[in-house]
Amino acid sequence: MSARSTDILLTAVAPAIWGSTYLITTEFLPAGYPLHVAMLRALPAGLLLLIIVRRMPKGVWWLRAFLLGALNFSFFWAMLFVSAYRLPGGVAATVGAVQPLIVVVLSRVILGSPIRRLSVIAGAAGLAGVALLVLTPKAALDPIGVAAGLAGTVSMAFGTVLSRHWTPPVSPLTFTAWQLAAGGLLLVPVALFFEPALPPLTAENLLGFAYLGLIGAAFTYLLWFRGLSRLEPSQVSPLGFLSPVVAILLGWGILDQQLVTVQVVGIAIVFASVWMSQQAQMGHRALPMRA
Repeated sequence: MSARSTDILLTAVAPAIWGSTYLITTEFLPAGYPLHVAMLRALPAGLLLLIIVRRMPKGVWWLRAFLLGALNFSFFWAMLFVSAYRLPGGVAATVGAVQPLIVVVLSRVILGSPIRRLSVIAGAAGLAGVALLVLTPKAALDPIGVAAGLAGTVSMAFGTVLSRHWTPPVSPLTFTAWQLAAGGLLLVPVALFFEPALPPLTAENLLGFAYLGLIGAAFTYLLWFRGLSRLEPSQVSPLGFLSPVVAILLGWGILDQQLVTVQVVGIAIVFASVWMSQQAQMGHRALPMRA
């Protein structure tokens, strides 16, 4: 297996694990506290990683760490939860699935990457696959929910491209620690202002928070930012299509949710789109990162 294939597979582990977020949130965490959940997912993991790496940002990297933390975590997760609460899950997931197409455009503007036809086709195919996977005929559209979903999608798209554009002077582990800690800190006042205090947490709640923080945030975003340091954003972003696939399969395998033929077709299309997005980059050297 080539080094590039290894990088792709390791990076794909992140969105695959993110697909378990819905299951963990609904089965292990107290309901109705999305901002607290986002904050407790990011901040403890970020602080733990900071203790491990023992290195703080310097100079311009303070600003960049907080900007990327806001784009990749604070604002993205806040908008994601607003969208999830105001839209059926299928609509929210479909809105989020436009991210690879946005990343293709932003990569052209910020990184100077060429817009490859196969990348656009792969992004459109992935969007169609996710729609078949999660969208139901009864899905209703809420303008605020759609706007929040698009805002969150654009936020993470910018975060994805800027994480590639700016060369971090540290390892991916330290880079992940900075962003998680910064994003978590920014969420503290938002969670305290907009939501009531959490109820006493059970052992099950603590287990859920530990999983989302250590596995669903620290470990997965380490892999994600590692991938962004080695691969083009337009190659990394489509891997996010794997998240709704895993979510559907976990719901079918663990929660006994129905899996119909059209969803199986959607899964096949998603895998085909991910394969096409990788093929679009084959034979092209990744662009060097710029400070």
